[in-house]
Amino acid sequence: MKLQHRIIGEGKPLIILHGLFGSSDNWQTHAKRFSEYFQVILVDQRNHGHSDWSDDFSYDILAEDLRELISDLGFEQVHLLGHSMGGKAVMRYAQLYPETIEKMIVVDMGIKQYPLHHQQILAGIHAVNQTPMDSRSKAEEILVPYIPEIGTRQFLLKNLYWIEKGKLAWRMNVAVLEKEMDQILLALPDIEIMVQTLFIRGSLSAYILDEDIPEIENQFPDSTFITIQGAGHWVHAEQPEEFMNTVLEFLLR
Repeated sequence: MKLQHRIIGEGKPLIILHGLFGSSDNWQTHAKRFSEYFQVILVDQRNHGHSDWSDDFSYDILAEDLRELISDLGFEQVHLLGHSMGGKAVMRYAQLYPETIEKMIVVDMGIKQYPLHHQQILAGIHAVNQTPMDSRSKAEEILVPYIPEIGTRQFLLKNLYWIEKGKLAWRMNVAVLEKEMDQILLALPDIEIMVQTLFIRGSLSAYILDEDIPEIENQFPDSTFITIQGAGHWVHAEQPEEFMNTVLEFLLR
């Protein structure tokens, strides 16, 4: 699939993949900073943002989408950064095409299979869908009982757009993402990859636990782990300055 993307800056290419229910818009502030040093490519993955929708969805498919984009842009080697689902997508890509990666950053995502844990978010989305979506404030009001965290609500509400006057719609393909949730939560194949990789996790997040690290190191022997204090799963949004400094220190050294 030809993915929608935006390019900012000049230099070595740095491709950024967002997480589940996200889009490239979530990374605009970070891209502006990174573009002082790199050519940043902000990507909407399939079924998200401005990219096309499809019934087909797996990490193999996301990796092939990324491969097509890199080929179309004529890059021989790139830096990759992926958050959450995007982190697992870049790791799967690394298993298939390690020779095309110079350095890789995985943000708050491990290699293991995760239990189902998006039920409340999906319940909130369905509740919004069952009422006329004619204002963002009304949509947020509906989401509050399901998603009390204001940051998560604001993150989701960025996916709403005016499909026509007085009518909002989701930019993400909720039906397919919900149907393929087992695929999204799946563990990566057990393959050793010699790509220099930085894993960044939030101290308040449970996505990468201390006991997960040895298994990750077995698959990614050339890896480093950084924990950012006071951040949860959305590390880049909750501690942006420390996050951006950590990324640049790794990529520029």
